[in-house]
Amino acid sequence: MRRRESDGCPVAGALQVVGDKWTLLIVRDLARAPRRTTELIAALHPISSRTLVGRLRDMERDSLVERRDYGGSPPHVEYALTERGRLLLPMLDSLRQLGLALGCNECEDRRAHLGDYCDACPRKDTNEHTPVTPTRQRERDDSIVLL
Repeated sequence: MRRRESDGCPVAGALQVVGDKWTLLIVRDLARAPRRTTELIAALHPISSRTLVGRLRDMERDSLVERRDYGGSPPHVEYALTERGRLLLPMLDSLRQLGLALGCNECEDRRAHLGDYCDACPRKDTNEHTPVTPTRQRERDDSIVLL
């Protein structure tokens, strides 16, 4: 993300770090556990891999996430929140509460379409819901493109 000249205000500075919607959604998906890039792409549909990798690099530069390279073939790389990245979790919870208060929640829609709640949803860990067969499944593309 390109940095703009700030006016020195902490709010403006925090917005420079947070960047865009993808940053907070990445934080949401890393809040419970480290994730591989492919897991993040699947969870953040319709994000492109180029956008995701760019945001992860920005977040790594800002010390919000750490990249863990386990090597191997194929390569095994995971991203995890740092302590600095975990400072965003209360803001994420506030946004969730605001979404609920404004009637913006689409928890049941997400569950119906994707078969589960998002990781930040308090309903994720409850046993109150019965399993739902998703109405649409994202197709997994295991094809390899050789250039």
